[in-house]
Amino acid sequence: MAQTIAVTDAVKSLAEAEAKFGLQRNSDPQFFIEWMDALPALTDIELAALAVMYRRLAYHRSAGELLEGAVTLLAISPLLELAGFYDPPFRLRSETAIELALNDGEEILRGRIDLLIMQNQFWVLVVESKKTSISVRSALPQALAYMMANGSSNSSLFGMITNGDDALFIKLLQQPTPQYALSRAFSLYTLPSEAQQVLQILKRMGELITQ
Repeated sequence: MAQTIAVTDAVKSLAEAEAKFGLQRNSDPQFFIEWMDALPALTDIELAALAVMYRRLAYHRSAGELLEGAVTLLAISPLLELAGFYDPPFRLRSETAIELALNDGEEILRGRIDLLIMQNQFWVLVVESKKTSISVRSALPQALAYMMANGSSNSSLFGMITNGDDALFIKLLQQPTPQYALSRAFSLYTLPSEAQQVLQILKRMGELITQ
């Protein structure tokens, strides 16, 4: 009988995630060009909305650490709304349960995704929010595990992990060999221009997903 364990307990490090899922990190810059190539321009309305988001985030962050709910409210939700992920053809699923059976069939990973965007019944964007006191990269093993649970093995998957201070993008491809790549980290808290780049990348991913 298969043993069921929590994702957070099974993949506590990047090395564990890579070993469990046979994942390899792709270092070729052309593998994950989407976070740099053909980024759409932002409108004056979008720039104004980002300025409001940045002001609110800076104000509440100055009082201390932000927990996951506050990060989602102040940073993730405004960014996803501006990127169009709350409108057709996208579907929002929050706190979605996932299961992933490993190749040996003796272990099943279970977990919950903090925020999940779906398109045409496929997971297309995973957002993991963590406390601002925790490095954004600490969520990478869990995010990769969730993305590996996607049933579409032939499509590229994109993810974003953030702790409210920083944001990091992920690309994952399951076939023919499971591999992933990362963008550089963007600072949402210290540099307003970085938040603009994050929104541009999100809009670009939305374009790719709907093509």
